[in-house]
Amino acid sequence: MSEQTSGTAASEPGRRAVIGGLAGAAALTALQWTPAFRVESADAAVPAPPGLPAGISAYLQAYRNWSGEIRVDEVWTCAPTTPAQVVALANWARAQGWKLRAKGYSHNWSPLMIQPGTPTSILLVDTTQHLTAVTVTSGSPASVTAQTGVSMLTLLTALENAGYGVTATPAPGDLSLGGVLAIDGHGTAVPKTGETLTSGHTFGSLSNLILSLTAVVWDPATSQYKLRTFQRNDLAIGPLLVNLGRAFVTEVTLRVGANKRLRCQSWFNINVDEMFAPPASATGNSFASFVNQSGRVEAIWFPFTLVPWLKVWSVSPNKPFFAKTANQPYNYPFSDFLSEEAADLLGQITAGAANLTPTFCNTQMGVVGSGLILTGSWDLWGWSKNTMLYIKPTTMRVTANGYAILTNRGNIQKVVSEFYTYYKNALNTYAGQGRYPMNGPLEIRVTGLDNPADAQFAGAVHPTLSAIRNRADHPEWDVAVWLDILTVPGTPYSQQFYRETEQWVFANYSGAYAQVRPEWSKGWGYSGAAAWADTTMLTTTVPNQYRTGVPAGNNWDSAVSLLNQYDPHKIFSNGFLNGLLV
Repeated sequence: MSEQTSGTAASEPGRRAVIGGLAGAAALTALQWTPAFRVESADAAVPAPPGLPAGISAYLQAYRNWSGEIRVDEVWTCAPTTPAQVVALANWARAQGWKLRAKGYSHNWSPLMIQPGTPTSILLVDTTQHLTAVTVTSGSPASVTAQTGVSMLTLLTALENAGYGVTATPAPGDLSLGGVLAIDGHGTAVPKTGETLTSGHTFGSLSNLILSLTAVVWDPATSQYKLRTFQRNDLAIGPLLVNLGRAFVTEVTLRVGANKRLRCQSWFNINVDEMFAPPASATGNSFASFVNQSGRVEAIWFPFTLVPWLKVWSVSPNKPFFAKTANQPYNYPFSDFLSEEAADLLGQITAGAANLTPTFCNTQMGVVGSGLILTGSWDLWGWSKNTMLYIKPTTMRVTANGYAILTNRGNIQKVVSEFYTYYKNALNTYAGQGRYPMNGPLEIRVTGLDNPADAQFAGAVHPTLSAIRNRADHPEWDVAVWLDILTVPGTPYSQQFYRETEQWVFANYSGAYAQVRPEWSKGWGYSGAAAWADTTMLTTTVPNQYRTGVPAGNNWDSAVSLLNQYDPHKIFSNGFLNGLLV
C-alpha cells in the first residue's frame, strides 16, 4: 500500500459571481458571471453573526444559484479551515439559534442549500477554500480519502496522477465533492454488450462508491455536536450517502479503480427521428444501439432542429489514428460562450420575439457542428477526466428539470422514443399558438443503478435517498434513463410547460414498466407557476418513490428519522428541507 497526498488547491468559489438579469438585449449578461460583492463584518450594515468561535470570521456576500433563479443579496458566509471548526460552528449555531448551510460551488438549481427570502440568521459555510485535502491510497482495491470542499477537477486530477479514475462523473469540474455526493451526482455509463464491471468502479452514482464518511452529528451523551465516522456496512450511513444537504459531511473515503483512456466521438449527422425511433422501427443509428455498442452515450437535441449532438465514449487503451489527444478537460470551446449571432437572437427572444426560437435553436446546433469540425474535437482520446469534463462556468446559464426513469435495459429505446414523441408534439402544439417555452436542449443520459456490491465492502448498504436506488420487487430494472429539458429562466409559458411535462412523465413511466424519481439538484415539483412548489409532489408523490419496493428499515421514513436524530435542532436545514423531509 502507498499513499499520495495533494495539498489544498487554490479555489474559485462559485459565490464570487452572480448572474445578471433577463431583459431584452441584456440577455447576454444573464449568461455570464460578474463579480459579486464581499463585505467584511466590520464594514457591514447588516448585524453580523454574534460571538463566532475563535479563529472564524464572517463576511457578507450575495448568493446566486447556477441559473440565477435563487438570489439572496446579503447572506453571511465563513470559510472554516478544519473539520473541528465546523464542529465549533455547529455548537455555536445551536446556542445562537442560527442555521448553517454547507456551501460548495453553487452549481445547483433546487433550493436544497438556500431559499429566496432566507432569514438573516443563516450562515453559509464555504468548504471550497480550505476543506480540500485529498489522499489516494493505492492497492487492490484502491481508495481515495478527500475533504468535501475539493472540486471534482482537483479530485479527478489527483486520482489520474496516481493511476486511478471513475467510470462516469458529472460534466462540470467546478463542483464540490460534498455537493456531488449530497445529490447522488452521476455521469452517463452502463456496460456495453458483453462488458463486465472493472474492480473499483460503478455504473451507478458516485455516492455508491463511498466506503466511509465523517459527519457532524448530535451526541446526546454530551449534548454537543461532534464528528462521527460511519462505515458503509452500518445501516445508519444510508441517509448520509445522499443527504440532500440535511447533514454536514466533512470527509469521505471512496472506492476507486484503474483509470481508463476513453475515446469520445461526436456525431451530428443522424436524423433525430431515426435516433429516437420507436423500437419496432429502430435502426443501427438508434440511441439504444449506440448504448449497446459503447455503454457511454449522451444525446443533446435542440428543439426544432433535425439532428442531435450525440457523444459516444468508448474504452480505448490505444490512441485511434485520427483521434485528437485530449490532455486537459473542457475541449469544446465553442460551447463555453454564446456566439454573437446566438446572443443577438436570444436578446430579441427575451424582448418578446419568441417566434425566433427555432432560428436560435438551429443557430446553436450550427455552432456545435462547425465548432466540432474547426476545433477537431469531434474525435477525442485521453484519460477519462479529459473527455468527461466539458462544462465550464462560462457555459450558457439555463434552468432545467430532471428525472431518472428506472426500467429494464431492454426498454431504453422505448423510453427515449416515447419522451421524444411527447416532447416534439407538445412543442409543436405550443408553437402553433405562438408560444415557445423551451429554447434550450433536451439532454439524455443513461446509467446503471446503485449496486452496493460495487464498493467492495462487505455488507455495504444502499444509499437510501439515491434517485437510482434499485427496487427489490423489480430486479429486472437495471438502468436509469435521465431526462432533462432546458430553457432560459423566465421564458414565457415555461413553468406551465414544465408542469405538463412532469405530469406526463410520472403517468407514462409507471407500473411494471418503469418508475420516476426526480433528479435532486434540478427542477421538479412544478405547480405551473414555480418549481418545487407542488404540495402533492413534495409531500406525497416524491416520498412514495422511496417507500414502494424498498425495505421499511431503509426507506424515506427511516432516512428522515435518522437525519433528525443526527441533527435534532435542525441547524443543517432550511425551510424547503423542513417541508420535504417529513
